[in-house]
Amino acid sequence: MSDSTPDPYLLARDAAAAIAEASGVGSHDVALVLGSGWAGAADLLGETVWQAPATTIPGFRAPAVAGHVGTLRSVEVEGSGAHALVLGARTHYYEGAGVDPVVHGVRTAAASGCRTIVLTNGCGGIDPSWEPGTPVLIADQINHTGATPLRGATFVDMTDVYTPALRDIAREVDPDLPEGVYMQFHGPAYETPAEVRMARTLGATLVGMSTALEAIAAREAGLDVLGISLVTNLAAGISPVPLSHEEVLQAGREAGPRISRLLAETVRRITGASTEDAPA
Repeated sequence: MSDSTPDPYLLARDAAAAIAEASGVGSHDVALVLGSGWAGAADLLGETVWQAPATTIPGFRAPAVAGHVGTLRSVEVEGSGAHALVLGARTHYYEGAGVDPVVHGVRTAAASGCRTIVLTNGCGGIDPSWEPGTPVLIADQINHTGATPLRGATFVDMTDVYTPALRDIAREVDPDLPEGVYMQFHGPAYETPAEVRMARTLGATLVGMSTALEAIAAREAGLDVLGISLVTNLAAGISPVPLSHEEVLQAGREAGPRISRLLAETVRRITGASTEDAPA
């Protein structure tokens, strides 16, 4: 890190302080990173007490990808009084800004007091039984980016990177949720059929361009992590047709109401909210 490069942990603390001042919420309990198709969940959590463009907070960048809303929100979770920090601005590693901007939201969540983070994404499915629109719990991951948010001799246990107890809560909401292993590629090119076969051989059932680096940073910060993927398309070589970003967006739109209810109810249970008080 050069003298001209800001310390990413100090930048996260600055961002957390700016969010606290702007929102009037001194501390948040849970954070959500909303990927393609997941934005509607924030509306079902409870009352939004603050919302602003992400670029008004130190360290956040405007989204470079269609389907990401580009705003930060503080939501009072109905029935619990807990506050959720909703991160609708995700920086992807393929944008070329480095790893620190990719995980800035995660570090800001930790600096804001969050002990739990929910990471969502739209991804390609390798299991042909998972039709587009299927939500899948992430049980484990493979980081295939060749990068890490960790610095120096920072050793972080990744045995349970995705917290088993949180997956249990999600299955209370939807007992039929399958589990998979997510593999993050660098992007932005979609995976080739040969790369998908490689991923399957290594044990992956989901492929995408986000999440794994964020999960590593979350574990470094001591956060519990819940990961949920939305299968927006069958991966290359599994799908009989070429892949397109419009296909990803369309699958997200069609699955939006279902996955939003799933995520909102899961977060309410994580924060201890009464389901009787939850909005319909």
